Amino acid sequence: MVLAIMTLLISILAAIGLVQELKRKNFFAVGFAFVTVTVLGWFSVMTIWKTIFPNTDEALHFIQAVMMTNWNLF
Repeated sequence: MVLAIMTLLISILAAIGLVQELKRKNFFAVGFAFVTVTVLGWFSVMTIWKTIFPNTDEALHFIQAVMMTNWNLF
């Protein structure tokens, strides 16, 4: 779990760097920051998800419950 939190913090810092490098129009750094955010962000979110829902049936029921809710936003 500590590794997931550390990679989540790294991906948040990479997202901040992504925005800064977009402002500077440094697209080489934007590419590396984007890859860092996607890979480490996905890893950390899925690790935390697996820690919260160790049984896949619980996670599937949670996703189904969220998808079945009526989200009337407008």
